[in-house]
Amino acid sequence: MSVLDRTLRFGAAALSLSLLTSTSAFAGGHMGDKDHTMPSKDIVDTAVSAGSFETLAAALGAAGLVEALKGEGPFTVFAPTDEAFAKLPVGTVASLLKPSSKQKLTDILTYHVVAGNVTAADVVKLSSAETLNGKSITIKTKDGKVFIDHSTVIKSDIEATNGTIHVIDTVLMPK
Repeated sequence: MSVLDRTLRFGAAALSLSLLTSTSAFAGGHMGDKDHTMPSKDIVDTAVSAGSFETLAAALGAAGLVEALKGEGPFTVFAPTDEAFAKLPVGTVASLLKPSSKQKLTDILTYHVVAGNVTAADVVKLSSAETLNGKSITIKTKDGKVFIDHSTVIKSDIEATNGTIHVIDTVLMPK
């Protein structure tokens, strides 16, 4: 097992300790469906329980952002999947997870978060939004798809107790 694999597994396992159940808001093909039940997990626990955000969970841990995203919020997170992180050049994730890259990693991760609860209905009315790192993301809608910078939203409106998650297929990089 490589150092990266151990780091990712450790980060995801550490975040999973706070989960009380193995049920997932992402299970059963209902991602983004409105069933009018109140979410029971915060943004971090919702993402961790989904199983497809291990790299994001490890990165949040390495950047020291877990507690912030478990906070009251509300937050809107454009969450890249593990596959999105895998698209980065070889060695990028391992480099970003090093303590010496904490500020760069924090800048990248906070570029994925917008203050407030921005639903899909809100997103499609916007052309940009200011992220927590102070830079704006570009929002475009074309042919029924929503694009955040050069990333496509692949699932939207996953509710958490402290905000909303929109799943994206590419890691956003601040300009």
